[in-house]
Amino acid sequence: MTVPRSRADACPGALQTHAAADGRLARVRVPGGLLTAAQLRVLGAAALDLGDGALELTSRGNVQLRGLRDGGGAELGERLADAGLLPSATHETARNLLASVLSGRSGGVLDVRPWVRAFDAALCGEPSLAALPGRFLATFDDGRGDVSALGADVGLVALGAGTVALTLGGRDSGLRCAPVDAVGVAMAATRAFLDERAAQGGSAWRLAELVEGPALVAARLGVAPASEPVVLPAEPRVRPVGAVRQDDGRTALAAIVPLGRLTAAQVGLLAGLAAEVQLSPWRGVVVPDLPDDSAAALLVGAGLVLDPASPWTRVTACAGLPGCAKSLADVRADATAAVVTGTLPLAGARQHWAGCERRCGRPSGEVVDVVATGSGYRVGAPG
Repeated sequence: MTVPRSRADACPGALQTHAAADGRLARVRVPGGLLTAAQLRVLGAAALDLGDGALELTSRGNVQLRGLRDGGGAELGERLADAGLLPSATHETARNLLASVLSGRSGGVLDVRPWVRAFDAALCGEPSLAALPGRFLATFDDGRGDVSALGADVGLVALGAGTVALTLGGRDSGLRCAPVDAVGVAMAATRAFLDERAAQGGSAWRLAELVEGPALVAARLGVAPASEPVVLPAEPRVRPVGAVRQDDGRTALAAIVPLGRLTAAQVGLLAGLAAEVQLSPWRGVVVPDLPDDSAAALLVGAGLVLDPASPWTRVTACAGLPGCAKSLADVRADATAAVVTGTLPLAGARQHWAGCERRCGRPSGEVVDVVATGSGYRVGAPG
């Protein structure tokens, strides 16, 4: 239980933009992180025409555009709607739907992509669910334990080809169902979250912020605690980086995008390699269904990272200066310099560079905080 929220969640969306120091910021929902090549091109063109030219990947598998001019939101909305990236103007901030990376292509006990599509369609079709906070997170894990480690408010985890567990607040709820019923169960849990939130004052951003939130939501569903609960991983069990052999013999290339910022040239390259890409919750992008790994050199040459040992797999950062007026440093430039010169603190342990104490964009799990103070950086212990 955390301190009760005193204000509503004001997370930006594609239409509800945020005024930042470098212009307006829009956040585009990408359910499951899945984008067609055509959609990726639309986003890249919008960033060039309306923003600062780059796309930013979030830790929830979504996309941000920065530096938007005043009044550019309407044109952005039109472009997104035409590309199928704005299925509901009322639900556009209810967007954090994460799916196991490469589900249906490599590993896992079942393909969760149909869950994502069905859940998103049901969510957008239910007017009451437009009230979901922008921080609400739903995860769909195919059994490999990647996205189930991210503390979802509502989650589905495949335990086998015929059994699915419902998670609430990052813990096993005890409810089991068949895969065909899983989306209905997740929808019922989502409604129950909003009902319990309303009963407790309607200000919480996450299920875990409610008093006994997971237990009370489970009770609303008529679920008894599990006698032998599944223990979810504290960190993703798999986080692919590099070439991955798919179950059908083809190859996927899983790349880290340094500090989550995709340039226009990188967008064009990715869109030209495959019909679909998947954004990962560790600010990466996966290019699937390739005949082999020969495109790896192109990605590396464009500045993307395919080496699992690279320090870029362990470093994240907030926007910093000049994008954020609250920041005390240009943390992206400083973090980049530390990577290039080999001077990352604590021997390059997993770390998040932040321009102020808010530590925006901080990933979950054991992370070292590198926080700007105005007179240097304070390096904290993992926590």
